[in-house]
Amino acid sequence: MDFSSRNKVKAEWGMASMTDLIFLLLIFFIIMSLMSNNQTPIDLPKAAENIPPSQDPVEATVVITENNQYVVLPGGKIEEPMAFDQIKELAAAAVTNSGKPKLRIAGHHQADYEAVFKVLALAQANGWDPVLAYDK
Repeated sequence: MDFSSRNKVKAEWGMASMTDLIFLLLIFFIIMSLMSNNQTPIDLPKAAENIPPSQDPVEATVVITENNQYVVLPGGKIEEPMAFDQIKELAAAAVTNSGKPKLRIAGHHQADYEAVFKVLALAQANGWDPVLAYDK
């Protein structure tokens, strides 16, 4: 008994139709690239002499030294670092004088994290926005 079918479906398809399709797509893209306008006019703003800065500078700064001592700028001297308890009023005065509720925190790379977190807690307790300064 022969159960195999005599009509076999061919899985082949002609490459001629694929070639025609690629040729038509090529013609379409060539025509579209010729019709496209590469010189689209763009209205750019004119350069002004007084360009406002994108970010306001932060004037009140607390610098943390390598010995976990603090200096408040402006107003303090780098040569005379203080303990944390001594800078609270100086930092408040510096932020008030700057007119911005921001406090810049710059620390030495050998300063303890605890020293930085104390200044962050001081800024949070007074409602100031802390800005961490770092070198890349």
